[in-house]
Amino acid sequence: MAMELEGSVTDGIGSDKETLYMLGGVALIVFGAGLILSNPFVRRYMSQIGIGNLAQVAMPDVQRYLKMRAM
Repeated sequence: MAMELEGSVTDGIGSDKETLYMLGGVALIVFGAGLILSNPFVRRYMSQIGIGNLAQVAMPDVQRYLKMRAM
């Protein structure tokens, strides 16, 4: 019985550690994307493609989705 309790405590710590690693990885991805998008050459290229316009077009759909989800 002592072994069962010890295993569950170890699994809880392992799960917390995995969650911490996952959140750290997501934070690094967001930080890296921010660094890339802050580059003036990338911003100029993105404006030529029209990514900003795409975000403006998609915004009403996102707002409708959030209203439907709140119901």
